[in-house]
Amino acid sequence: MQNKNPLTITFLAGALAFSQAQYANLSANEVIDWNQNFLQAAHVANSSPLATVRLSAIVQTAVFDALNGIERRYTPIHVTAEAPHGASRRAAVIQAAYGALVKIFPVQKDTFDAQRSTSLSAIGSSENSVSVSRGIDWGQSVADEVFAWRATDGITPAPPPYLGGTDPGEWRPTPPDYLPGAAPQFDTMTTWVIESQNQFRPPGPPAMDTAAYAADLNETESLGSISSSTRTDDQTLFANFWAASTVSYFWDRTATALASERNLNLSDTARLLALVNVAMADAGIACWDGKYTYSTWRPITAINLADTDGNDATEADPTWTPLLVTPNHPEYPSGHSTTSGAAGAVLAAFFGDQTSFTVDSDAAAMAGVTRSFSSFTAALEEIANARICAGIHFRTACVDGDATGAAVANYVMQNAAQPIHGQKTGHLSD
Repeated sequence: MQNKNPLTITFLAGALAFSQAQYANLSANEVIDWNQNFLQAAHVANSSPLATVRLSAIVQTAVFDALNGIERRYTPIHVTAEAPHGASRRAAVIQAAYGALVKIFPVQKDTFDAQRSTSLSAIGSSENSVSVSRGIDWGQSVADEVFAWRATDGITPAPPPYLGGTDPGEWRPTPPDYLPGAAPQFDTMTTWVIESQNQFRPPGPPAMDTAAYAADLNETESLGSISSSTRTDDQTLFANFWAASTVSYFWDRTATALASERNLNLSDTARLLALVNVAMADAGIACWDGKYTYSTWRPITAINLADTDGNDATEADPTWTPLLVTPNHPEYPSGHSTTSGAAGAVLAAFFGDQTSFTVDSDAAAMAGVTRSFSSFTAALEEIANARICAGIHFRTACVDGDATGAAVANYVMQNAAQPIHGQKTGHLSD
């Protein structure tokens, strides 16, 4: 991934390695605190990776627009109104996040109430009560407006079950549960910033009778089998690692660690997280447009039925089983690579591609496991390899997904949360 976006920061002094201990110091500001509260809530709710990118964008848009409505440093993402004079920035951030979270995860309200009380107590001694009250009222109004906007984005009602087809190359439900295609409504969901769902539609997978298709299939057949003799122990580990949590967790944790390390202020942190999460949300929509447009079969189906693909360079194995259970939606493009490609593009634009960082997981099975990288490009390459080694994707789906995510992210960065003329943008360049 080449870093050519003009948003690249100028103060990058070199790559920084992040240890697990640094994650304990994320409470640098209320924007970070409440991002972590969201991630914890999504984990408790067992929110799916696709659902989580939409929900995280709702929360971070509310936080950004609430703070920005007071400071007016950037163009808003959705809420154009200005905050009342003297409204507390910190209180607005707290209430915007809280207000969105209560609507998203109402059964966790008691937890959010306690977190809100702690956050407001922390600012009570340093801010005027009238200012805090105005900030709370403003933050709640922004949360309400953002949530109402996305409530009509097409998430409900869900369309009829999607079962694909039975012709060679067509997706159909996969074992063990043979579930219908997941969340087909994301294919037509209202976008956040990009102009349409198909604005960055990938070109499609290679035709089944080509050498490129055979190379993809044979690579996944070898590396992704549950009984593979070619997959290394580390490849098995990272295949499981990247499948155990959500892209929102992986990339928001990375963003907040970097923001904390670089001492980004409240405003810059809010903008960073808003762009990361809105880019991932739009990338998810663009990905699902591609998935349900091409509707291609998963490796388990392709390998089991390779004698029907018309390609002499592939061989059917009716007993082949992937390392991990196949997700219940079409193969091309990869959802993980697309949404991660979007997050990686934003973070590379802000911090420089050659930035070292460490990623952890909130999954119990991955407790204590971390993955460290010297660049965002390296992380995205591992994610692509992880999907192949898991036996659930072909390489072209990952490469094209990454490119789609990066294209979406670049558009989002050029068209959302833009600096207002004459306003200084702190640590981030224009």
